[in-house]
Amino acid sequence: MKLSLLFLAFCLPLLAQTPPPTDLEALLQHAILPSGLPERESRQFCEPRVPSMPKVTSLNEWKAFADKTRSEVLDKIVFRGVLAKQWRDAKTKVEWLDTIEGGAGYHIKKLRYEALPGLWIPALLYQPDKPAAKMPVHLAVNGHDADGKAAPYKQIRCINLAKRGITSLNVEWFGMGQLRSDGFVHARMNQLDLCGVSGLAPFFLSMSRGLDILLALPNADPARVAVSGLSGGGWQTITISSLDTRVTLCNPVAGYSSFATRAEFGSDLGDSEQTPNDLATVADYKQLTAMMAGRAALLTYNAKDNCCFAADHALPPLLDAAEPIFKLYNQSERLRFHINTDPGTHNFEIDNRQALYGMIGDMFFPGDASFSTKEIPCEAEVKTKEQLDVPLPVENLDFHQLALAAAKDLHREPAQATRAKLREVVNYPSYTATATKAGQETRGDIQAVFWKLHINDTWTIPVTELTQGDAKTTAVVIADAGRKSAAKEIEPLLKSGHRVLAVDPTFIGEASMGSRTYLHVLLVATLGQRALGIESAQIAAVSRWAAAEFKTKPEIHTLGPRSSLAGLVAQAMEPASISEFKPAEHIEDLHGILRNNWTVQDKPELFCFGLLEHFNVRELKALAASAE
Repeated sequence: MKLSLLFLAFCLPLLAQTPPPTDLEALLQHAILPSGLPERESRQFCEPRVPSMPKVTSLNEWKAFADKTRSEVLDKIVFRGVLAKQWRDAKTKVEWLDTIEGGAGYHIKKLRYEALPGLWIPALLYQPDKPAAKMPVHLAVNGHDADGKAAPYKQIRCINLAKRGITSLNVEWFGMGQLRSDGFVHARMNQLDLCGVSGLAPFFLSMSRGLDILLALPNADPARVAVSGLSGGGWQTITISSLDTRVTLCNPVAGYSSFATRAEFGSDLGDSEQTPNDLATVADYKQLTAMMAGRAALLTYNAKDNCCFAADHALPPLLDAAEPIFKLYNQSERLRFHINTDPGTHNFEIDNRQALYGMIGDMFFPGDASFSTKEIPCEAEVKTKEQLDVPLPVENLDFHQLALAAAKDLHREPAQATRAKLREVVNYPSYTATATKAGQETRGDIQAVFWKLHINDTWTIPVTELTQGDAKTTAVVIADAGRKSAAKEIEPLLKSGHRVLAVDPTFIGEASMGSRTYLHVLLVATLGQRALGIESAQIAAVSRWAAAEFKTKPEIHTLGPRSSLAGLVAQAMEPASISEFKPAEHIEDLHGILRNNWTVQDKPELFCFGLLEHFNVRELKALAASAE
């Protein structure tokens, strides 16, 4: 018995160890690129494309720019697509529910409202018991906090404002609190993008409908409308405040930075809604910040932020952009900033809240000596999630359900599925590949040459050239999990006399950015580029290089839906460059992206804006089979 136990203790761990790699696996695992190169190249690709602040010398010039920019962001980005515009134009439904006791001087009304038809938002209205004839109003938005509208720091903010005579609407955010569900995961908003419908629209409508509710109150003062929020709530704050001029004061807390800053600091790369398709072809967050000029803004950041948007790098570019514009209005005092040092981490705690109270006092209650910036203790009035729950319809639409409905109504016109349209949808670039040999190695009877392929001096992708004896034909192999995962597929190709070029296009395998890959894909997309276009053009460039280098037009073999879609687009765009396309583990219908409920985090390049609106696999195959 003791010997058996000893065997289990000492031998089983040895048996469970991963076997050593085969010769082929070892060659495929050989690193070719310098560490960190893909992320550096992505940064160098993105930073120059971020729009700069306009050089204006007069207030009229700025106002014309701001009005045009605001209009274009709303029309071309937020409400892009016929369905998004229908949502915008739909009548808002509001249902008022119970009123519960708050604390001394205020009460809480429960309500729910439709951000768009069939998608209900639970909310809480904190109202003073004795409102003034004209009363300031405040929209409280929140970030990535599982407690949502019940988060204590958010409740305390709303309570304190109510005790100061300000009505606050505390709204739930998608994926948080009562809306914390799989269908509201933010990375699923891109399912709408795939269908040619702005996934940003529900986010914006949730906020703008909240403002509608506040300003419809009989004693709301339209000259005193504030918005505040932490983290994703900070992003919401600057987004709604810059684009909806009904907001007269905003306080985004640790919620955003310039796209140029995000390219440089990986911690700031934001979720899908923060990096929406094509926003940065119109405006950066620098411009959105400056568009608060003529109103009031308090930019709050944390000195030691342990999440994102730390004060030292996020704040200065925003101030540099906005300060000259506020000066054009002769209102420099209306742009303020606050850097929190206690605790200095990612927070909207008492120091940051008191900075907000001070800003509201100066802007909304000037000269009122009775207005206090000190927080009123109210921890005993903070309520539980259950106390604050708002009943919702059993069938409440989410991002996934909205995308399925949008896809069902798509009617593609075959005559419009042209190569020119595909070039436009994927923003297909013109790429040429040049090669640098990075070494060679022989293991057993397999010879390997390692190449760095330089794509237009913009991207560097690794290629492992493999031969086993005399090679008669060439096969390019691309796998979703990177070339190191493709040994089983490559082995029979080598034995059948193929020269194999195992390639990792940008965003895949060794050319990926690790866990931040999808965030870089989002950043590329907000700048008007498309990862699908980049990858497919790289595949075509590799194919042309291989044909010239090895005197034989290559086959393309792909493994997985990501690489397969990129390979199919490459063949559809440049059928003369590829002798044959052989996908494996692919999807035959792009509706499968939605049926599988994939997210942009799972398979980032698949969510190319409007792809499913204009093409399916059938149309892509037809282009691949036609002459250029």
